[in-house]
Amino acid sequence: MAEERIEEKSFAQMLAESEMAAGSELKPGDKVRGKVISIGQEQVYIDTGSKIDGVADKEEMLDKDGSLNLREGDIVELFVISRSQGEIRLASSFGTQGGVEQLIQAMEQEIPVQGKVKEICKGGFRVQVMGNHLAFCPMSQIDNRMVDDASAMVGETFLFLISRVEEKGRNIVVSRKALLDKEQAESLKSFAHQVQPGDELRGKVTRIEPFGIFVEIAPGLEGLVHVSEMSWSRNLASSEVVDLGDTVTVKLLGMEKKEKGQVRIGLSMKQAQADPWDNINNLFEPGSVVGGVITRTAPFGAFVEISPGIEGLVHISEMSYLKRVNKPEDEVEPGQKVRVKIKAIDPDERRISLSIRDAQGDPWEGVAERYPKGARVEGKVEKRESFGLLVALEPGVVGLIPGSMLNRSQDSTLENKKPGEKVMVAIESVDEAGRRITLVPADAVQSDEWQSYAGAEKNNLGSLGLQLKKAIENKQ
Repeated sequence: MAEERIEEKSFAQMLAESEMAAGSELKPGDKVRGKVISIGQEQVYIDTGSKIDGVADKEEMLDKDGSLNLREGDIVELFVISRSQGEIRLASSFGTQGGVEQLIQAMEQEIPVQGKVKEICKGGFRVQVMGNHLAFCPMSQIDNRMVDDASAMVGETFLFLISRVEEKGRNIVVSRKALLDKEQAESLKSFAHQVQPGDELRGKVTRIEPFGIFVEIAPGLEGLVHVSEMSWSRNLASSEVVDLGDTVTVKLLGMEKKEKGQVRIGLSMKQAQADPWDNINNLFEPGSVVGGVITRTAPFGAFVEISPGIEGLVHISEMSYLKRVNKPEDEVEPGQKVRVKIKAIDPDERRISLSIRDAQGDPWEGVAERYPKGARVEGKVEKRESFGLLVALEPGVVGLIPGSMLNRSQDSTLENKKPGEKVMVAIESVDEAGRRITLVPADAVQSDEWQSYAGAEKNNLGSLGLQLKKAIENKQ
């Protein structure tokens, strides 16, 4: 019988040792992410990923209102605070009450403690931990990134690691940064084994800066989406693309080691989307008129975004039919909306030629029909040159009264007309292709042109002369 009891005892010891070994990878201070197996009267049981389940006091899981918002199957994150034969004790922190011994235990085993930031003091913050113990947290240890507004921390409750307990608990130093760095390192290690550059990930926007946004892609692990990688569109600010808390899809560009063991994670939102140039021929075609936004100017022209990520160039010569443009900035500015006509598309070179002036319409188009030979029209003096008088018939359409014809006018004021003053002229000839219109003073038609048309009628040179004669008679 004694031998049987010895064998039973040995077997029990072996079973206990086996159970301890099954969960030997977990130790006090480790963070466990597991599924709720069952909820008892006073305890909650969690799958720790080992052969030994974790046990947490139900009271530990209550929210601020004292309610338990947990169901079987929910995922929770807790810390290992102790372990014994066949049991792993879990909690959100070491506890809300405790003496110096518990503070030292939490420090030695690196078990987080819950603390409330009471006030700002010289060099940092006063934090109340485990009951009424006041601890000091240096300013540099309250977060693992720069804190812009220290006052915003006051009144908040966080988890801290205890870094020093001296003078029987009268000198306690805590660090939130150490805990965040520890969690980040664990998360990074797991993350690096699971992903590789090129993978697409989902994450939450945690910070928005002028240079880009930070996205949490794993617990405690953030990556940067530079503003140039946020959208195929160039003219959008970070705040115009996303809002704080948004869930976004990103592509992992790479991980770069920095000094002090930190890692910079590069992400891209636009590379997780389709390249708009891949479908350019289905979106646009030469000859069509579309709307766009000026993104930037250059000495040779202006760039216009006609679709997110698709820019074309309006050469300076394509800006206006009405005047000669010397500087693009004199006509357009970044952010301005314009209508443009697509002249050519080169998908291979990613180039699109655009025209603002063609989208507005060429004033010389159909000018021969609008201004038939012999027609009298009113124009405005544009400019006086040595070879004659330039007269604007409409915006962009300018004709010339040759100097020789000015002398035939009976209007003595014609020689003294100033730019902007009105003048009556008649159409002598129109060269639409060459963009030239020759004009004569309106009163000169009666003496010169009229004789030409009359001769045509007498010589029976066709009906055109007769039609022009009647047109002139009708206008008189």
